[in-house]
Amino acid sequence: MSSTLTVERAVLGDPRTEPLIRELTHEYVTRYGPGGHEEMARHPAEEFVPPHGLLLLLLRDGEPVAGGAYRRYDARTAELKRMWTGAEHRRQGHARRVLAALESAAREAGYRRIFLTTGWRQPEAKGLYLAAGYTPLFDVTEQPEESRPLPFEKDLAAAAAAGKAPLR
Repeated sequence: MSSTLTVERAVLGDPRTEPLIRELTHEYVTRYGPGGHEEMARHPAEEFVPPHGLLLLLLRDGEPVAGGAYRRYDARTAELKRMWTGAEHRRQGHARRVLAALESAAREAGYRRIFLTTGWRQPEAKGLYLAAGYTPLFDVTEQPEESRPLPFEKDLAAAAAAGKAPLR
């Protein structure tokens, strides 16, 4: 029996987002200490709802396996937040699928650019964004400084013009 993957919109507080919040908070606290709780509380839920924000879940047979969100950074820029893949579902391309869906939705919402930061203790996230065509706003050849975020950006209009628009 094959499983079905679907991408669906959700809102924080939806029971399906509970694994995302629980596991992402655990991941942040494990990697960065108590400040991980602060990061998860930094942005209120209403920042991740249309028209300026969005939260997506990748569901396998109705159960969340990955997710991510964006919020308004400025009038032309969406800020990517809350990227998550369940521990038992990693290395299967799920984060890349969520990222592509978020990029497409942000472009449809009128954003021209995506900005994000990831942590210096998240090399897998750094690799994902580099592989997905994001421009690092830091020197990738230098060892990242402890506790310094790693910023990235992507020009959504240029990606679409180059024929690299994400597939749904």
